[in-house]
Amino acid sequence: MSRLPSGSDTALEPVRYALRRGAETEARRLADEARRQSDEILATARAEAEEIRNTAARQGRELTRTEAVGRSARIRREARRTVLAQQEALRTELIRRVMEQAQELRRDPRYPRILRRLTARADALLGPMASVTESYKGGVTASAGSRHLDLSLPTLAEQALDNRSGEVSRLWAEG
Repeated sequence: MSRLPSGSDTALEPVRYALRRGAETEARRLADEARRQSDEILATARAEAEEIRNTAARQGRELTRTEAVGRSARIRREARRTVLAQQEALRTELIRRVMEQAQELRRDPRYPRILRRLTARADALLGPMASVTESYKGGVTASAGSRHLDLSLPTLAEQALDNRSGEVSRLWAEG
């Protein structure tokens, strides 16, 4: 095997043993160092992954909350538009019915008495010299000089609605 003098194998045995022990010790040290570095890398990667996961969860919650707030606002606006549209439809229907009933007064047997009372009211407001005329819409109109008074049925119906607008508004507030 080797060209060393005989007996040198025995003499070199402690050297070989020391070299082997040194190599094994160095290998263990390198393996331990590699494990330590590997553990550090894994710990850092796990911490970064946890941070990324937490950030993503937080951003997801914030995005969900933001979307929910936006969706809620849109729904409230839509509901408000619906309510306002319904209120407007009811108000329009109320006006239509009041005007219709005002016109129906012309067919009421009490209409001549209503005309006399409106004429008396015009005289009281404008004086006895006022010119009072029955309106083609029902009711009367009157004038005295530059003053003019409209006591026609549609005008009186509008005034009645205006006078009751607070009551109508309370209906919306109570509902």
